[in-house]
Amino acid sequence: MSITAKDVQDLRARTGIGMMECKKALVEADGDAEAAIKILREKGLAVAAKKAGRIAAEGVVDIEFCESCGTAAMIEVNIETDFAANGDAFKSFVKELLKIILDRRPADLDALMALPYNSDMNVEAALKDKIFTIGENISIRRFVIVENATNTYVHGKGSIGVIVKLAEPVSDNPLYKEAAKNLALQIAAMNPTYLDPASVPADVLASEKEIVLKQMQEDERNKNKPQNILEKIAEGKLEKFYDNACLICQEYVKEDKLTVKQYLESVSKQIGSEVKCESFVRFEKGEGIEKKEEDYAAEVAKLASGK
Repeated sequence: MSITAKDVQDLRARTGIGMMECKKALVEADGDAEAAIKILREKGLAVAAKKAGRIAAEGVVDIEFCESCGTAAMIEVNIETDFAANGDAFKSFVKELLKIILDRRPADLDALMALPYNSDMNVEAALKDKIFTIGENISIRRFVIVENATNTYVHGKGSIGVIVKLAEPVSDNPLYKEAAKNLALQIAAMNPTYLDPASVPADVLASEKEIVLKQMQEDERNKNKPQNILEKIAEGKLEKFYDNACLICQEYVKEDKLTVKQYLESVSKQIGSEVKCESFVRFEKGEGIEKKEEDYAAEVAKLASGK
């Protein structure tokens, strides 16, 4: 069966895959477009396996918020280059994943991968299909579902995402909604690790105290001080740790004369009921992923030498 340029173009429009790959698949499938799509998907599995070892530290953090049910879903999906991350194919894939998460509420990544993506494939197969179509390694890294969320915020083009949940009572007062928004901005900008001092695990505090004590013991000015005195000084120095690590202890970014706790107290007085943060989740794109450092000068020298 002869394969026309239109056949190839039609297959490319349906799959988003390059012209040469589409033509090869049509030839192999004797011109049957559906069989060609299957062949391309099967090839996609092999391509995905080859690309799996490549570092994907770019990508996007995105959020979908259901206004009617008050549930928010946030996801981080990584890809190799910022250029591909800004492409429509990648962005629409992420949006579709968020819709599936909100609709089906998977318990973890394995459960998400097993869910139907469309009538033809599950999420795992769709991911491999996108790797083949886009030509870069893609990783669905993490997601979270928050019930009764109060506010969400995505910074820039998806470098940071934040979900904030305020404690009851919920208020329709504009100041309440503004406080939730301001907390989301605070969390995005200042990256707190914990909500308050009570949220800090005991082992983390012990480790911080040990670091402070070691620093003090190495200071000549402290060599004659008794250990119990050093312990008390170390306890005081831990306040600085709280100021950085705990949301309510941080300086409020919009008015640095206030802490976040003091800001919330001032809003509470204006509203007439307590405004309190119950929890928050913050994702930052690529955090913790070790990126490959490219030595372009060495690469150019290598090419020039012909080695």
